[in-house]
Amino acid sequence: MITLHTWTTPNGRKPIILLEELAVPYTIVPVDLGQREQFEPAFLAISPNNKIPALVDDEAAGAPLTMFESGAILTYLAEKHGRLLPAAGAERYRVLTWLHWQIGGVGPMFGQLGFFAKQDDAFAIDHFVKEAERLLGVLDKQLSTGPYLAGAGYSIADIAVYPWIVAATERLGPQLGATLAGKAALQRWLKLVGERPAVGKAMAWSAG
Repeated sequence: MITLHTWTTPNGRKPIILLEELAVPYTIVPVDLGQREQFEPAFLAISPNNKIPALVDDEAAGAPLTMFESGAILTYLAEKHGRLLPAAGAERYRVLTWLHWQIGGVGPMFGQLGFFAKQDDAFAIDHFVKEAERLLGVLDKQLSTGPYLAGAGYSIADIAVYPWIVAATERLGPQLGATLAGKAALQRWLKLVGERPAVGKAMAWSAG
């Protein structure tokens, strides 16, 4: 059985989407970030970096396997089940490229924008708005070349990016609303991915 330790953040929802797409049994253990449960010794034993999500797979070779970092978890699950990440070749590396683009760009930059927007720091907000707008431009341009982020096939790259764009739409409207609304390919992709039953179920998950 797979046990996922997570919370209702964009990174926290990524592996839920993938597990729903794979239709494999799993259990969620909520890690309430507001209550600082990510610093409890039991969680730190799984995720030494005190970040969600973290995963325990009791059925892995040499079980139990413990993992943290959402990108690593997505890659592991996709490879284990042979879905949503090509096994080899250029298609595989296109998916990994866009997966790591999210990990290194969209996640940190959108996260910092959300943080500084709450602090009313005009200089920082302007800096991160410009970078977020640039990233949204990159995303929209790429999506204008095909239905999904890494080409014709839905993949863990789409799963990684989608919750962050939804969060930006819901929480960063004053900063990014006009930019998001003006991206036709991005809006098409949001609708396409959002209509997947597994995505809808994962995005609706609530620890309450």
